[in-house]
Amino acid sequence: MKRRDFVRTAGIGALAAGATLTGCNKAEQTSSGPATAVSQAEPIQWKMVTTWPKNFPGLGTGAETLARLINEMSGGRLKVKVYGAKELVPAFEVFDVVSEGTAQMGHGAAYYWKGKNEAFQFFSAVPFGLTANEMNAWLFHGGGMDLWRETYQPFGVIPAAAGNTGVQMAGWFNKEINTLEDLRGLKMRIPGLGGEVLRRAGGTPVNLPGGELFTSLQSGVIDATEWVGPYNDLAFGLYKAAKYYYYPGWHEPGTTLEAIINQTAFEALPADLQQIVLSACRIANDEILVEYVARNNNALVTLVNEHEVDVRRLPDEVLNRLRELSDEVVAEIADKNPEARKIYDSFSTFREQVMAWTDISERAYLNSRGS
Repeated sequence: MKRRDFVRTAGIGALAAGATLTGCNKAEQTSSGPATAVSQAEPIQWKMVTTWPKNFPGLGTGAETLARLINEMSGGRLKVKVYGAKELVPAFEVFDVVSEGTAQMGHGAAYYWKGKNEAFQFFSAVPFGLTANEMNAWLFHGGGMDLWRETYQPFGVIPAAAGNTGVQMAGWFNKEINTLEDLRGLKMRIPGLGGEVLRRAGGTPVNLPGGELFTSLQSGVIDATEWVGPYNDLAFGLYKAAKYYYYPGWHEPGTTLEAIINQTAFEALPADLQQIVLSACRIANDEILVEYVARNNNALVTLVNEHEVDVRRLPDEVLNRLRELSDEVVAEIADKNPEARKIYDSFSTFREQVMAWTDISERAYLNSRGS
């Protein structure tokens, strides 16, 4: 054999050997590859527990929207199944279940967990506080979100704004409210800081989950209840249990709904899925708010025209006194511990600053628009 042919043959042999080796490597990769691929293809399964009745308009459906966004944005890699109040746990046990890791996510509102830390309430609704737009501005551009995460961190929970109801109604009453005296002895379902304000005005606040409101009001267990606004109140049929529907929602001017995420479960996710979860919360935060803006008016028309609901404004005397009491309640919470003080100072400073712009922008425009 000539040297030239030998070299060519040797080269072919080397290529063949290389191909064989490459083939072996591919075979080895293939032999272990499918198991890895299957493992990666298997979706991560999360449970989301909520404080809302399953698929309840705006609130329950908002939690479903959040889950759907995560499912779709992750391409099915992370699947979240939603459970309504009482399906897995009672409404007011949602925070504990997520903190413990039994469920990876929850959907509710921070004032439901005030027993853990009274400072939590600043992240849901403060009487005579911030509107929805102002609340979002404080959270995302005023330092509020950092304070929220810091406050929840000891419980192993990561919070995210995931909805807002906008300004609520003051509630449904079985008697007229004409003076401050009419609040004395009033048993009313009202959570959070608003409940403490009512207590100081002489009333008795009661904390009940949404699913118990109608029967409690109809049976006389409570004399009045706030829930959200026309869209949700119509769905619960509250007009059948009370005659008077009062506004404005002094106690909840822009209530933030929250997603709470178990920190261990979140940190176990790849970085891109972590970002998807947080981005989905941000989208749901906007989507739920605009749904309320779109639906409340039609529901109000139905309540007034079809069900002859008596819609009334709370007297100025009552609102002015409730505002004074609100300032006292919030300031006292801030005085109890340094953590609450830091949040209060941030919230109050932002409110003072943003009011100057709100007065000459939205308020001035709405006044000029007239009816």
